[in-house]
Amino acid sequence: QVQLVESGGGLVQAGGSLRLSCAASGRTFNRYTMGWFRQAPGKEREFVAAINWSGGSTTYADSAKGRFTISRDNAKNTVYLQMNSLKPEDTAVYYCAADGPTLGVVLRTTPGPYDFWGQGTQVTVSP
Repeated sequence: QVQLVESGGGLVQAGGSLRLSCAASGRTFNRYTMGWFRQAPGKEREFVAAINWSGGSTTYADSAKGRFTISRDNAKNTVYLQMNSLKPEDTAVYYCAADGPTLGVVLRTTPGPYDFWGQGTQVTVSP
């Protein structure tokens, strides 16, 4: 069982940056693939980025490539999403999620395989 709590959302102007954090409970955090997803009003939840258990493998949605960076600190049971050059279309509730436990390198990009979810944090980017 993994419990996830996101933080770091807020209101930022276009072109600005935010760093989201997701703190996980449980002693097996380092065995989980972690993902970030987002959901805008009236839209389906969509994949943003994922990172494998060791941090050695990452993958991004096309919309996030070159602007967002996912990372993790297993000693702190925390995964991060650094978001730069934010755009109004990045406005959404951002969720972190855990898939596993797994020590593989396959990174899922759909919500279904992720077993545990946080409550979400709102990111609003003004023009």
